[in-house]
Amino acid sequence: MHMQFSEEAESHYFFSQPHQPFFLLAFVNAVITMLIFMLSFKGVMHLGIPASNFHSYSMLYLLFTPAFVAFLFTTFPRFTSTPPIAKKIYMRVFSLYYLGAVLFVLGSIVSPVLSHIGMFMLFAGHSMVFYILRNIYKTTNMPDTHDVFWILTAMGLGLFSHFMFILGSLFYPPVIGLATEIGIYLYLFLLTFSVAQRMVPFFSHCMNEKNMNLLKTVFILLLLHVILEGIYTNSSFVVDLVLAYIIGKEIISWQLPFPNPNPLLWILHLALYWIPVAFLFGAMANLTTLIEGTNFLFLDIHILVLGFVFTILIGFGTRVTIGHSGNMMQATLWEKVLFNWTQVVVVMRLFVSMAAAFGWNIMILFDISATVWMAMFILWAVRFFAVLINGKKLNQ
Repeated sequence: MHMQFSEEAESHYFFSQPHQPFFLLAFVNAVITMLIFMLSFKGVMHLGIPASNFHSYSMLYLLFTPAFVAFLFTTFPRFTSTPPIAKKIYMRVFSLYYLGAVLFVLGSIVSPVLSHIGMFMLFAGHSMVFYILRNIYKTTNMPDTHDVFWILTAMGLGLFSHFMFILGSLFYPPVIGLATEIGIYLYLFLLTFSVAQRMVPFFSHCMNEKNMNLLKTVFILLLLHVILEGIYTNSSFVVDLVLAYIIGKEIISWQLPFPNPNPLLWILHLALYWIPVAFLFGAMANLTTLIEGTNFLFLDIHILVLGFVFTILIGFGTRVTIGHSGNMMQATLWEKVLFNWTQVVVVMRLFVSMAAAFGWNIMILFDISATVWMAMFILWAVRFFAVLINGKKLNQ
């Protein structure tokens, strides 16, 4: 199958920079997959694969992974002082992600066979991303490769979790739980934090001495978290408390100028502050579940992923989109609304978990939570898709 786009299509502005097609694909996936999951959760639509697996896989590998690729294919060469990634290379990856996403989503409704074909194509794209970044890492002459090492390590662990997820889907479903834990903590969080601890202090002009042991310490604790959860569910609360303390103390030491009058900065700061809060909430929820059996409906995962990963994704994605399109790097009312809306998404999902813990009917809250999530990406699309596709100049 010839999966590459025509030369005429590739010459379009939309494909001129790697972040443009990957951001658009990721954000479209965010809306479509959440809509399907919401309809499945309500019993309106029947999926060919378990709804929980569809939700986990689509968030990990159809939303966040293409979004990470958009950012890393743009910034990783800059981190390493190497040439930009050639269009023909990133277009091959995009072709796999685009077709893989279409087949996975279509297969979830029509046939698991199509879904699995889509998963293999997405895994192939993911493998190419790791290979490209690894080659850049191996060829750089930069003396300091500390941060890019951890970014590459997290991407490798994401590839491993992706492989485990596919194995679980095909042969042994219990493996999917471990694959998801690795995907969230050792991939999503570690990768995002590795980038954030480098870029946010830099953007904020905070030049404190770098803690070279931070990422290694966080990695060991995250690994311990995954191991404990693999042995006995909800047993990682002590590790989560330690993570909340260590990361919270580190963020405070950066002396970020928060609250900041610049929305393009305070959204990044706010995302960082969610990390210790998320681990603290997770620890309390897991301990309560162990003692009383309360179901918090994955509170720990959602507060960490939405509060930190999702919030900073919108912050970074907006910066990259504005900065690489010739627009002025400043936030208007549009951006302020979008950034505040991210917190509506986080809080609504928190309400869903708390309602579940109290034994209330969560269907209305779940509908609202899913709707504000989709509204977030639709609003972002209204503001920025024309910028990604045609290089539109924004009204400042």
